Amino acid sequence: MEKRIRIRYLSDKIERLDYIDKKSDWIDLRAAEDVELKKDEFRLIPLGVAMELPEGYEAHVVPRSSTYKNFGIIQTNHMGIIDESYCGDNDQWFFPAYALQDTRIHAGDRICQFRIMEHQPRIQFEEVDSLGHQDRGGHGSTGRK
Repeated sequence: MEKRIRIRYLSDKIERLDYIDKKSDWIDLRAAEDVELKKDEFRLIPLGVAMELPEGYEAHVVPRSSTYKNFGIIQTNHMGIIDESYCGDNDQWFFPAYALQDTRIHAGDRICQFRIMEHQPRIQFEEVDSLGHQDRGGHGSTGRK
């Protein structure tokens, strides 16, 4: 079922949003201005969009696989979550970038991507003395191959 997202573009320096290669269900986001970062500098990079997400959905914003290779930056929160309440005309989306080297990002450069997901259903925790299953082992216990 198709969902509708109302979008307000806050920059004329970025392309209109569309699916990546029209095949993936991820959508690229672009830097809305030129940004120059020095090594170890942090900056919120504006993405030039504000959106009204469908009720009951949130956006997951992550770096593109080439973001570090191309720009030497990482996303400081590793995955951004934007819920449907962040929907004002000026609630611009940002990419929180930390530079691991001196770098320059140009307006229009693809630096991250997003997809929308339904909110997690309400859960209730039930405390027990035993889960009743065999232990699998420690972290990373399935081996290397």
